[in-house]
Amino acid sequence: MVNIPEYYAGKNVLISGATGFMGKVLLEKLLRSCPEVRSVYVLVRSKAGQSPKARISEIVNSKLFEKLQQDQPDFAEKIIAVNSDLTQPELNLSKADQSILAENIDIVFHCAATVRFSEPLKDAVQLNVLATQMMLALAHRMKHLEVFIHISTAYANCNRELIEEVVYSPSVDYRKLIDTLDWMDDDLVSTLTPKLIGEHPNTYTFTKSLAEYMVQQEAGDLNVGIVRPSIVGASWKEPFPGWIDNFNGPSGIFIAAGKGILRTMRASNNAVADLVPVDVVINTTLAAGWYSGSQVLNRPKSIPVYNCTTGGINPFRWGEVEYCINMSFKTNPLEQAFRRPNVNLRSNPFTNQYWTTVSHTLPALLYDGYLTLMGRKPRMMKTITRLHKAMMVLEYFTSHSWVWNTDNMAMLLAQMSPEDKKIFNFDVRQLHWAEYMENYCMGTKKYVLNEELSGLPAARKHLNKLRNIRYTFNTILVVFIWRIFIARSQMARNIWYFVVSLCFKFLSYFQASSTMR
Repeated sequence: MVNIPEYYAGKNVLISGATGFMGKVLLEKLLRSCPEVRSVYVLVRSKAGQSPKARISEIVNSKLFEKLQQDQPDFAEKIIAVNSDLTQPELNLSKADQSILAENIDIVFHCAATVRFSEPLKDAVQLNVLATQMMLALAHRMKHLEVFIHISTAYANCNRELIEEVVYSPSVDYRKLIDTLDWMDDDLVSTLTPKLIGEHPNTYTFTKSLAEYMVQQEAGDLNVGIVRPSIVGASWKEPFPGWIDNFNGPSGIFIAAGKGILRTMRASNNAVADLVPVDVVINTTLAAGWYSGSQVLNRPKSIPVYNCTTGGINPFRWGEVEYCINMSFKTNPLEQAFRRPNVNLRSNPFTNQYWTTVSHTLPALLYDGYLTLMGRKPRMMKTITRLHKAMMVLEYFTSHSWVWNTDNMAMLLAQMSPEDKKIFNFDVRQLHWAEYMENYCMGTKKYVLNEELSGLPAARKHLNKLRNIRYTFNTILVVFIWRIFIARSQMARNIWYFVVSLCFKFLSYFQASSTMR
């Protein structure tokens, strides 16, 4: 087989979801590592008055594409923005655009999806199932299509403890569900959602499971592959360590911990935190496209599925995540932190609820009260409410562990040449978690919050100030409470006088010893 860059040379590639986190990284990596690719068509909808072309122009002029800009100044000429909307029939593609895509596209990467766990079922089905169905229908019309890669999630079958690299049959027939949702009103759908999704924790994993099965059923003679990433985090190495541009998934939780807003969350210390760097996912995706595309004449009978996970190969547990976050943000603090970073994981729901009230709700109420007295708008309680909702959504994933089979991932890596393994590295055995987490936390500071590294000395000074305030407050509180006990109890007074006299004796002894020397 030819190597990966040679395979993509001269090809016309279509990417859906190119404005999303993974889509942007895929676009950058494809153009940078496969410079001979002919063109990359991206499906983009107009948004907030911006045309698809303007949105893509904004993306390619961002920090993510700086390295590519230096290596290939004219790379943007290969990107062709196509007006599209996943929520509309036929993806809202014009007849002319449909014809252009049908005549030219060689490879499809379908990345578009909603990743909101709390998405209403109707919307989740529309974006994750129906949009995928329409992409497949479009792919069937492409005259030169070699491979169709569908990006799913490792949690599509999280109702199972052992997840093999196969497509599972869902508990609900996707065709009947689509027909039923068509006539149901939103209130009825909301009422029936818990029964419909069954053992799935949310509509996201449920609809991604349906989408996988639908792809299997409707692929026909298409050459299809499915990539299942777990919890996608900041980049490991490419295009630079720690790149992240959103608050989704763990990133928002990390930032809340770094700001000192999040102090406790429900999670099992020993549960595997199956984080996977975004560049690992993208390298796997491009390698999967290369391998399936190179096997057109010798295709496997079943759709190849790649569980792009880390837990079974290089496990990293939530207790270790907690330690890394606290250490990273104490070393390189965020600006204007509310408190010193000190997040604690609690597996018991009752103790977690107690500490949530003590460490989140009460401080937020006190802070908002202070802001109100100062004539400023209170805001902390709203932030805490949003944070609690996000934590409730993530609880299922921070309290459970799964076993994913990764034989296909190992096979894919074995098929690659030594040079391809360097350029498209997804061997997570080489991943050093402490270093990765430090870069991840620094990435949230630099790329999400846009904080300059020159502000670190001031941020550290602010953190020390918060520490001193905390120690002072705690000391005053202890003394105040103890004085109350002394006023009410003779025993407490005796203990107090004993401790004070002991301290004086120790100081006298220390002073006498120093004088003798």
